[in-house]
Amino acid sequence: MVVVLAMALVSFVPAAAVGQTAASDHWTPPRTAAGHPDLQGTWANNRATPMQRPEQFGDKARLTDEELAELTSQIEAFRDAEQAGDLLGDRLIQQALGNSEFQDFDQVTGNYNAFWLVDRQLDNRTSLIIDPPNGRRPPQTEAAQARATARFGSGGGRADGPEDRGLGDRCLHFASPNMGSGYNSYFQLFQTPMQVTIIQEMGHIVRTIPLDGRPHLDEKIPQWTGNARGRWEGDTLVVETRNYEPRSRYSGGSEHLVLVERFTRIAPTVLRQEITLTDPDTWTAPWTVELLLDQSQEAIFEYACHEGNYAMPGILGGARAEERAARASEAPSR
Repeated sequence: MVVVLAMALVSFVPAAAVGQTAASDHWTPPRTAAGHPDLQGTWANNRATPMQRPEQFGDKARLTDEELAELTSQIEAFRDAEQAGDLLGDRLIQQALGNSEFQDFDQVTGNYNAFWLVDRQLDNRTSLIIDPPNGRRPPQTEAAQARATARFGSGGGRADGPEDRGLGDRCLHFASPNMGSGYNSYFQLFQTPMQVTIIQEMGHIVRTIPLDGRPHLDEKIPQWTGNARGRWEGDTLVVETRNYEPRSRYSGGSEHLVLVERFTRIAPTVLRQEITLTDPDTWTAPWTVELLLDQSQEAIFEYACHEGNYAMPGILGGARAEERAARASEAPSR
């Protein structure tokens, strides 16, 4: 289903999902002069499937068409949503299921207006995570929990100074590859026999990936987006990335994260991207996400982040106000 968000209006029309595109049964991808599948073009990740499977779905990996229709009707209740945060990420589905306690942004401060969002799609999948089979991230290791506590403290995000805030808050760096959907979630892919280049709209990040068999850089040379090397396995482009700069903290991972992407064109307008994250210092097991990227005729625009230029005084000022309020509440009454 497509969730069309324009001027705070949400509506739904049918959309194809994995195995639902008739052409994919007997379809072969176009090929480049080198004989590899042609993956070039602009691709959009605007599916509304939640990252983690809501508890109500249990072990159900896919909804029936009837269940999908019922979920779609439940989402219609948010037709007049004004804030983008109500329509992004896992929150849209969680609210439709009645999980009102689920929120990932400050309801008082607010979020972007909904008219900033693009078309969304809802298919039969109950989670983007396809492994583990329960559709949820594996538990974090004790080391990862200790890192989080050291970084954020026991009460949440710190704001003693700008350096305590996340890289996104400061407009310094954004996760790559971006797994978020519905907001600046477009990619443009170029390929030659010797390399592939992927332009990511979110953060205006460009990854150039050699395909000539060269080894990874020495592990002592970290990179903000990691060090990527690619190869073909049949009709699937495999990209392995390692050597992440520790401060990039991709999905909460450490510098030992190894990320493997598998790109397969499964239909004329659908590119499947499977992302497997392996980091024994962060999770008790590897986990895999399946993104369905839809071909787009839209141009990629520069993601110009400005919030870090003017919002930081407000973030820090708010933290100081909270501290003053906490001291006042703890002061003995006279």
